[in-house]
Amino acid sequence: MPGLDELYREVILEHYKNPRNQGRLDHPDVANRGHNPLCGDEIEISLDLKDGRVADIRFQGRGCSISQASGSMLTEAVKGKEVAKARELVEAFKAMMRGDAVSLDGFGDVEALQGVRKYPVRIKCAMLAWTTLQEGLDMYEQAAKH
Repeated sequence: MPGLDELYREVILEHYKNPRNQGRLDHPDVANRGHNPLCGDEIEISLDLKDGRVADIRFQGRGCSISQASGSMLTEAVKGKEVAKARELVEAFKAMMRGDAVSLDGFGDVEALQGVRKYPVRIKCAMLAWTTLQEGLDMYEQAAKH
């Protein structure tokens, strides 16, 4: 369906040109940087947690339109959600990138990134923000245990 591919490209470009939640939080509860050495994409995710929810989230970085649009979309998808739900969205996103059938409920514009699967070399670009968030949450939870 060529019309859908074009729509998805437009959504990705819109997030790239006008990123949501861009920047860095001053004193985040979670902060993590991710880097894709194959293409040079970089991203930093910072978030504030309150009562088990993502109270605020920001991203910044540099790289291709897909990696930066994905960061913007991620922030919109997880902001205000419980941490457990944010983790579920990360897993659902990874499954979508593998080509598994997943519910896109709660994904918002993120579903536009499913077209990236047609270009396997670009999947890591789309995944960068999501794996960076997951790693940051893992580090935060490990530190809270000690």
